[in-house]
Amino acid sequence: MSDVTRRNILKASAAGAGAALVPVAWSAAARAGSTAPPQALAANDLALWYDEQAGTDWLRALPIGNGRLGAMVFGNIDTERLQLNEDTVWAGGPYDSANTRGAANLAEIRRRVFADQWTSAQDLINQTMMGTPGGQLAYQTVGNLRLALGSASGATQYNRTLDLTTATVTTTYVLNGIRHQREVFASAADQVIVLRLTADRANSITFSATFDSPQRTTVSSPDGATIGLDGISGSMEGVNGSVRFLALANAAVTGGTVSSSGGTLRVSGATSVTVLISIGSSYVNYRTVNGDYQGIARNRLSAARSVAFDQLRSRHLADYQALFNRVTINLGRTAAADQPTDVRIAQHASSNDPQFAALLFQFGRYLLISSSRPGTQPANLQGIWNDSLAPSWDSKYTINANLPMNYWPADTTNLSECFLPVFDMVKDLTVTGARVAQAQYGAGGWVTHHNTDAWRGASVVDGALWGMWQTGGAWLSTLIWDHYQFTGDLGFLQANYPALKGAAQFFLDTLVVHPTLNYLVTNPSNSPELPHHANASVCAGPTMDNQILRDLFDAAARASEVLGVDTTFRSQVRTARDRLPPSRVGSRGNVQEWLADWVETERTHRHVSHLYGLHPSNQITKRGTPALYEAARKTLELRGDDGTGWSLAWKINFWARLEDGARAHKLLRDLVRTDRLAPNMFDLHPPFQIDGNFGATSGIAEMLLHSHAGELNVLPALPTAWPTGQVAGLRGRGGYTVGLSWTNGQVDEIAVRADRDGTLRVRSRLFTGSFTLVDSTDGSTPGTTRPETDVVQLTVRAGHTYRAARPGVTPTPTLTATPTPTTTPTSTSPSPTPTISSPAPSGARATYAVTGSWSGGFQAEVTVTAGATAIRGWTVSWTFPNGQVISQIWGGSHTQSGADVVVRNVDYNGSVPAGGSTTFGFIGTVNGANNPPTNITCTTT
Repeated sequence: MSDVTRRNILKASAAGAGAALVPVAWSAAARAGSTAPPQALAANDLALWYDEQAGTDWLRALPIGNGRLGAMVFGNIDTERLQLNEDTVWAGGPYDSANTRGAANLAEIRRRVFADQWTSAQDLINQTMMGTPGGQLAYQTVGNLRLALGSASGATQYNRTLDLTTATVTTTYVLNGIRHQREVFASAADQVIVLRLTADRANSITFSATFDSPQRTTVSSPDGATIGLDGISGSMEGVNGSVRFLALANAAVTGGTVSSSGGTLRVSGATSVTVLISIGSSYVNYRTVNGDYQGIARNRLSAARSVAFDQLRSRHLADYQALFNRVTINLGRTAAADQPTDVRIAQHASSNDPQFAALLFQFGRYLLISSSRPGTQPANLQGIWNDSLAPSWDSKYTINANLPMNYWPADTTNLSECFLPVFDMVKDLTVTGARVAQAQYGAGGWVTHHNTDAWRGASVVDGALWGMWQTGGAWLSTLIWDHYQFTGDLGFLQANYPALKGAAQFFLDTLVVHPTLNYLVTNPSNSPELPHHANASVCAGPTMDNQILRDLFDAAARASEVLGVDTTFRSQVRTARDRLPPSRVGSRGNVQEWLADWVETERTHRHVSHLYGLHPSNQITKRGTPALYEAARKTLELRGDDGTGWSLAWKINFWARLEDGARAHKLLRDLVRTDRLAPNMFDLHPPFQIDGNFGATSGIAEMLLHSHAGELNVLPALPTAWPTGQVAGLRGRGGYTVGLSWTNGQVDEIAVRADRDGTLRVRSRLFTGSFTLVDSTDGSTPGTTRPETDVVQLTVRAGHTYRAARPGVTPTPTLTATPTPTTTPTSTSPSPTPTISSPAPSGARATYAVTGSWSGGFQAEVTVTAGATAIRGWTVSWTFPNGQVISQIWGGSHTQSGADVVVRNVDYNGSVPAGGSTTFGFIGTVNGANNPPTNITCTTT
């Protein structure tokens, strides 16, 4: 395997060969008289659609995923290709990255840094602090399933679509007078990929299907309708490949025949075919790779084979739409949206296409839902989509920008559950990072540097110039507190507090006093990937480190206060925080990137790390730190607008935080061009890196709503290009769900639903004129104060929605805390009356409600509402009256014995403030009537 790593790419770029990595910009010509196909119009234009096949171009194939399984769907007429991934198939196996030579050499490294002997310090780091191995390991492909369908000659009316509202890729065409259709989706509910082939003439579908893979694999035919691909991941960096995997594909036909032999699946003369793909992996966790991968693959396939296609699709829709439908956005539509998606990208610079921004926003949410679910690995540099054994930068987790950026939209765009894999990873890193902290720094707590992988490598990799950055784990730990600010989930905070505390403890042990400035500083570290002098990036106390540590120490102290623990530790971190170097304005009017007022060696460098304090942090704000705020603007002007795809995306967020809608929109348009966005809308570094997609979604959310400065700032960076629009379901820190509408650039109405009691502060130009304000839940008019002319402050109650509007405006945004699917199969009966429990001793109640029904299945949710006393945990139980069986649950863990069900809270969904509420939902199967339980019991702790 070729060793194409981040280290080698950057070295090649530095040597002048980087241009070879840049793909030739692609083009697409506008279609005269083009109109969007019915599938796209039915999705309210939230669909990627094309009138040409993908051919062999991976960046024209369309992604599907369920968090664990991913596929790129090519949609070719003659040969359908599904390129397959499973999120735990990584090169190598468990390894210990710590370098035991590190601690003994740390004092000398620090001495050289303080003596301005930076390259000498880097040499010693490369000799004694590099991890073992010196690079990390790659995420890898499983392989391909290919369906050979015969000649495409004479085909007409070709169309392929990725419908973001249903998470389904559809390919249609007419061949020999027969209309063919393929639908592909990845079901989280049933943990399989589903491919459905149909034709409008009986017995018209014939194909053969085979697996292939660049991995070490064998193919088989386990039974007369199934083929298998059994393999093992590749070796890398001297670590033997150890992840075993089994992919199975089974065909069920209506009409015609199906057979399998010698690893080839044959279908002949069928009217419809359902192909189910199941993949199992032996990866258990970063230390263990002995899982029953064959049993996993077989059991999931067997379970899915017992479910009819219509029900598989219904369960997929119910699961997916419960997440996707939480946020709606409308920025207007022009005729530009009638062109194929690749044309819209290619023509974007010269067209007025506001709907594309809405499509890009929702595409990012789609990708996060598809690549990150509770219990999966976090989304990596390519999400879960990779066709290589040696992808660029190993398709792993780069922490100095890319991994945090992947999750910037998780909370703001109402996908809180999708964030949870990151916190599972952090818990793993507290173990591997503690080993590195002790071996390389002689310190307690834990540390992670600028990259990690499935094996949770935590040491320095890729060379000191890039990898000697200490604050990767610190940045990840700050996400714990920020997530808590959105959710208010005490159980989550309590479960993750040890990681937050351990990250802070490492720096309490390792910060050193600067010999002339007397600040506490990191040493050695760097400002990510940017030399301050020729060939020297290593330094002491770079601005980004100081800003991250300020957030880390604040978060650790505030979390300890909320949880009522560790008063001595709290005092220690606050004392250390106050001794960190402040952010400074340099001689050019910019924010200094280092303690010294050095001029960067590459003015337009892709990283703008020293503006971490502007975004994602809140240390630089318009009203709180006006001098630094202006210096941040100057910094961005000096750096320039252009950059890699992910760098452009981060700059959208920066300019949104600067409340400059025109510049943020300009950066958004800069991102939508053929050298920064692939035909399938994947972001290009280049090459493909998914963080630019997530960063763009975050940036659009930041243009519409801020919540980082202790208030909801409505439409802070609205560009004139979006004069009229609506958005509903965005989330703000403090536990608020927000809906907005505006006309001619002016706010018409604001609706805010509060998760918990508290004081709400809202900033908007709406409040500088006449407006009405009402508690929509009970019809009352809340009392307000006016701290500033454009600010309203009021006391809010949990579960209540507050609406401010210009006089005469009719309400439009709809806010729901736990939305249910809007596209569901035809209901077989009206939803039954909810069942409400008797109050628990704490005063808490549980309410059971059916939220969707279809033939053979249903979806329900249970709301647990605290009484006058806050609760830390809950258990809800009932007996099903009609033989219902729960097949999938979220927000709780359950046991079912016959008809008896017991559901307990999961860690992140247990704590409820007095008067507050939380919910869990589930999908179940039922034959016949779907009556709710007659009694439901709620107990609390």
